[in-house]
Amino acid sequence: MLNKKNKYGMLFLFIMLLSFSNSRLNAQSTTKQTEKISTRPFGDGVRHWYNIKDKNNIVDPVPNQPRYDESDYTKIADNIIRFQRNNGGWPKNYDMRAILTSEQINHVVKTKHILETTFDNATTFTHIYYLAQVYTATKIEKYKDAFLKGLDFIFKAQYSNGGWPQYYPLKNNYSRYITFNDEVYMGIMNLLKKIIDNDLNFIFVDKKLKKKVILAYNKGLDCILKMQIVNQGKLTVWCQQHNEIDLSPAWARAFEPPSICNKESASVVLFLMNINNPNDDIIQSIQSAVKWFADSKIYNTRVESFKIVPVESKFKTINYDRKVVIDSSAPPIWTRYCELDTGRPLFCDRNSKYLYAMAEVSQERRNGYAWYTYAPQVVLDEYSEWQKKWAPKNSILKS
Repeated sequence: MLNKKNKYGMLFLFIMLLSFSNSRLNAQSTTKQTEKISTRPFGDGVRHWYNIKDKNNIVDPVPNQPRYDESDYTKIADNIIRFQRNNGGWPKNYDMRAILTSEQINHVVKTKHILETTFDNATTFTHIYYLAQVYTATKIEKYKDAFLKGLDFIFKAQYSNGGWPQYYPLKNNYSRYITFNDEVYMGIMNLLKKIIDNDLNFIFVDKKLKKKVILAYNKGLDCILKMQIVNQGKLTVWCQQHNEIDLSPAWARAFEPPSICNKESASVVLFLMNINNPNDDIIQSIQSAVKWFADSKIYNTRVESFKIVPVESKFKTINYDRKVVIDSSAPPIWTRYCELDTGRPLFCDRNSKYLYAMAEVSQERRNGYAWYTYAPQVVLDEYSEWQKKWAPKNSILKS
């Protein structure tokens, strides 16, 4: 038999081993969690910062700007906090992995009062999600505080009708329109849905805050359904941007006309298809959009890029051009825009003139914009499974 001293010694050893084991498990769990934290969602902004001249930048990249490793998530999160403006939002088109110089850091921090805050180019909602992931992994309070401030920015920016503008505070230009372009609207909605669906990165969100998230989400969902375009008496899809008051399709940039927009609408439909137990309005919305995509596909067509002698434009150096070619083996494709009323494939230029072939678009815009898209095919590929589950008696593709 063990004496009393040996018993306590064995008990102490057991407790230490258990504590060590739990520490290792927690460390492994944290490591696995942080391995999933990615800066990929910031990619559009990163490309803009390094490749496109913008006189409105808070700071410009220095030559050979050093970058943090993807695994340096707390240092990247610290950068995110530096760039967060006083109202809780973020400016667009910066690299959160950039190892900033002391001069860059000083200028970013000193300009926090400048509220050029936006959701454009996957901004703000991606920063909020990153901060939530880092807080969940580290439990460092400053990341939670910045997350909460960012989420409050989303609440404040939402219109009473449920939509979101591209910029907030509002500007007196197209950026005040409700925006689907560059994943603005659906990026916000996907973030809110993660919180509602109890994503593990948001387990720290309390009941009171979650109620506000649910309210914002439901208003946003209702607004989506109200904006779906009725064209020639039929429910179709959405425009890139809609008027914030009457919800009608609206102009954005000079080459982005009010139209039926296939690329951005695909993301909307995929979001709706991911809703469990959809009501009749959501089912009708999806069915109508799928029917539009099926009817508007283009066959025997692909877009080909080819190298050219470099040309300098106001915005960047153009090294490639594009042309439409006939190819009987090509998969179905869609134009990004279709004209309201006629449904005709539509293109545009910086002079806002309607054009009906990509070849008519200027070289700079022809090369610098995605005029064709395969995005609706993803919807069509997923439709059968969705339809069997939620609308088993009505396949819109067989009617």
